[in-house]
Amino acid sequence: MNTVNLNTVNLNTRYLAEAVGEPAVNIAIFAGFVAVTMFVVIRASKNNNSAADFFTGGRGFSGPQNGIAIAGDYLSAASFLGIAGAIAVYGYDGFLYSIGFLVAWLVALLLVAELLRNTGKFTMADVLSFRLKQRPVRLAAAISTLTVTLFYMLAQMAGAGGLVALLLDIEGKGGQAVVIAVVGALMIVYVLVGGMKGTTWVQIIKAVLLIAGAGLMTIMVLWKFGANFSSILTDAQSAISGNEATASRDVLAPGAKYGGTLTSQINFLSLAIALVLGTAGLPHVLMRFYTVPTAKEARRSVVWAIGLIGAFYLFTLVLGYGAAALVGPEKILSAAGKENSAAPLLAFELGGVVLLGIISAVAFATILAVVAGLAITASASFAHDIYASVIKRNKVSEDDQVRVSRYTIVVLGVLGIVLGILANGQNIAFLVALAFAVAASANLPTIVYSLYWKRFNTRGALWSIYGGLGSCIFLIIFSPAVSGKATSMVTSVDFHWFPLENPGIVSIPLAFLLGVVGTLTSPQDKGDPARNAEMEVRSLTGVGAEQAVQH
Repeated sequence: MNTVNLNTVNLNTRYLAEAVGEPAVNIAIFAGFVAVTMFVVIRASKNNNSAADFFTGGRGFSGPQNGIAIAGDYLSAASFLGIAGAIAVYGYDGFLYSIGFLVAWLVALLLVAELLRNTGKFTMADVLSFRLKQRPVRLAAAISTLTVTLFYMLAQMAGAGGLVALLLDIEGKGGQAVVIAVVGALMIVYVLVGGMKGTTWVQIIKAVLLIAGAGLMTIMVLWKFGANFSSILTDAQSAISGNEATASRDVLAPGAKYGGTLTSQINFLSLAIALVLGTAGLPHVLMRFYTVPTAKEARRSVVWAIGLIGAFYLFTLVLGYGAAALVGPEKILSAAGKENSAAPLLAFELGGVVLLGIISAVAFATILAVVAGLAITASASFAHDIYASVIKRNKVSEDDQVRVSRYTIVVLGVLGIVLGILANGQNIAFLVALAFAVAASANLPTIVYSLYWKRFNTRGALWSIYGGLGSCIFLIIFSPAVSGKATSMVTSVDFHWFPLENPGIVSIPLAFLLGVVGTLTSPQDKGDPARNAEMEVRSLTGVGAEQAVQH
């Protein structure tokens, strides 16, 4: 496609914005997906007889099944909508999100996945408190889990608002708020009914549809350009240069978003650290390792997950540049969801109303499934760690834990809806990056020290969790992400003084340092040698966590 044609496409922005999606078709496809997945969830829920069934799916999933579900959990709306949009508008700098999210898996796989799975039972706090004082550490870990979950949920809800606003041509904030509320309500129903088993099956269905849909669109884009990726890049740069708002950007070279000033370069470094280290601290991803029966299946699930996730992130490169070339930045930035609309608009350009409806339904399913996964993780953490361990001092039945977990899901859903409405309009890849920064600051140092440092004690854990969490949130509040810029969450006031949008470069090293200082300043607390030895043996061998293996 030449530049003249591209400009013609861009001039038709108003027409396409109205035509983007036949609302009736889109709603029908959405409703079809919800009906199918709800049937699956109800079927799965028939076997939810215990807390293990509700929280971990009875550890009954195979490695490949869990690997696909992990991919489903990880490939959120940020991956599909946010990254494709960031590449379409910023080019090379947008693709850095893909690289960061993928490389992060190496940290999760090599450092924590298997050891964590062998040591724990239901939640991340099981591991952190294994050889430390139970109540204070569980409380800290649960607070951290709930905070990370809310940040991540906020991103997904914002994505839902932008996506459905585009498809149903809802421009007003009120209409988008209603959409976010509907997503939240559906999520609550999914988790209440299906628990981890139902949620996992929704993740599997959604992952297959998402990767297949992205693969189909990638093939269609390559077909349009005669399988010549260089031609896609050339046309993408022409489209970017032909738009007044983006004319100065070189989308084939680094620096379009993060290279302008020293501050933006440091901000990029901070983002990279948060993305690479954040995955290994995400509670909803780590909890997935508890749904398989053995460590062998846990390793198989990771292999499947990395393969699927890697393929998908390669697709985003073609989709992002393809959207820039075929749709153009003017249309993307003027659409209801701005950058987040790039993938749906590309689908419309490639396959009209039908493909748009299918891809959008997949994106909608992605949001629903990820939010459901977050909710089950957060509710398990509250019920198992705060209610059962801290409030009731372990004098509570499994049925009571499940009941409290269900109440928590409803509260979380309502909170997620409110925060999602506030964050509507933000780039969701950016919002997820903030969630990764919180996860890397609050969770990762404590996980690593708990698994690898015998001397690590309760004070070290508490200082690390609260210090990392507190510093990260404090810096986010006073950063340009919240106020001071046209793209901030709050535009009416300016109270930012911290220059970086992502605080990871400060808060993550600080959390690691506080863990060391807290431990060394309490030499009298050396823990229980027997408990320390038990954790080491269990983490390395899986004794006490494994089911019998068939020989």
